[in-house]
Amino acid sequence: MKFFEAVANIFRIPDLRKRILFVLLMLAIYRLGGHIPTPGIDGGKLAAFFQQNQGTLFGFIDVFSGGNLRRLTIFALGIMPYITASIILQLMTVVVPTLEKLQKEGELGRRKITQWTRYLTVILALIQSFGIAEGLMRSGGGFVLNPGIGFLLMTMLSLTTGTAFIMWLGEQITERGIGNGMSLIIFAGIVVGIPNAMNNIYQHVFQLKDWTPIHLIVILVVMIAVVAFIVLVERGERRIPVQYAKRVVGRRMMGGQSTHLPLKVNAGGVIPVIFASSLLAFPQTLMNWQVVQHSAFLSGLLTSIGGAQPLYYLLFTVLIIFFCFFYVSIIFNPNEAADNMRKYGGFIPGIRPGKNTAEYMNKILTKITVVGGLYLSILSIIPTIMIQGIKLQRLPVIGNFIDTYFPRWLLDGLNVNFFFGGTSLLIVVGVAMDTVNQVEAQLIMRHYEGFTPRSGRIRGRRTGT
Repeated sequence: MKFFEAVANIFRIPDLRKRILFVLLMLAIYRLGGHIPTPGIDGGKLAAFFQQNQGTLFGFIDVFSGGNLRRLTIFALGIMPYITASIILQLMTVVVPTLEKLQKEGELGRRKITQWTRYLTVILALIQSFGIAEGLMRSGGGFVLNPGIGFLLMTMLSLTTGTAFIMWLGEQITERGIGNGMSLIIFAGIVVGIPNAMNNIYQHVFQLKDWTPIHLIVILVVMIAVVAFIVLVERGERRIPVQYAKRVVGRRMMGGQSTHLPLKVNAGGVIPVIFASSLLAFPQTLMNWQVVQHSAFLSGLLTSIGGAQPLYYLLFTVLIIFFCFFYVSIIFNPNEAADNMRKYGGFIPGIRPGKNTAEYMNKILTKITVVGGLYLSILSIIPTIMIQGIKLQRLPVIGNFIDTYFPRWLLDGLNVNFFFGGTSLLIVVGVAMDTVNQVEAQLIMRHYEGFTPRSGRIRGRRTGT
């Protein structure tokens, strides 16, 4: 009942109502643009090509474009050029002193970095659109109706303009709406797959009848468990107690309070999964090259690290944990945090300030980063096993035994729609939680009840008063 009351409160607040409606309008425009095709393309042949390459880099990017890439609409590149540009600039802040200085200058520096991100996004979109147009013309698959310089320039103009427009939509949502605009655009592109996923399940259970009701129950239970697991870990954090000593500033006594330093279990979010998936999807894209297909060694090697192979899952887990450590090392520096703490008179009880504090925080950070990496690995691998299974029967020596006695759904998967992928679920649940938290903050700020009960909250006014 409180949930519906909170939803009703959203529309009772004029400013919040305008923000919500603005977000919905921008997302509707995004979905509308996703149905405008790029001129000169045979859409049917292109869709068939993507159906055959779901596990490659093309299929991975298509998920983040909301299915626009397989239809090659004007929004085919989606938000990926902007994400790539943001990651590049974020990584460069570590090695480029100018960017590091801008990042520490506050709002003015962030605006400058945002401007450079826009320029880099356009450059990347031009390069990617050129590669797509050139690849389609050289593929020999009959995707292009009228190959030539005209098609090349038109495709580059259409896709780059579409990416720039999506970037503008995301910035407008962030500034004038609720939540992070870029995340909401990715969210919208993924959730449109819900009807297809439900239809897929319906066909398997009630029409094709190759799934029993037990399969349906298992899928629903796993889905609910995975979502609950995401919510639990995403809210999880390790709080390091920090005590600030009392000191006299002028005639006033400052400090003396106790607080904590929160370290999130999953500080990297979905970025490690994106990096790991991109690296493992790239070798599968090489399988389309004739040179690789004619080489027994290369084709066998790439097949062994393909989707659903045991080696794929092992490499996927190792890469996710590696990128978790890599990303956390960029966004949090224990030595810098320890110096700032000592500068303002803070210390961790029982730990000497300075180097010992940095080593203590680094030890804790290492433990929770490993946990976060394993969490992301499990989250990404379990739904993939449900989709494609895990080909344990291809292991040497014990493969025949596994093939005989292990259940087929574990080895071959259930062929569920891509919507149940771990990366997609992590993005959907994470963005939904962040948006709901921001809406709830707006409600509480105006003395209305929020969505979730919390201990110690001052009770707001009820809607009936």
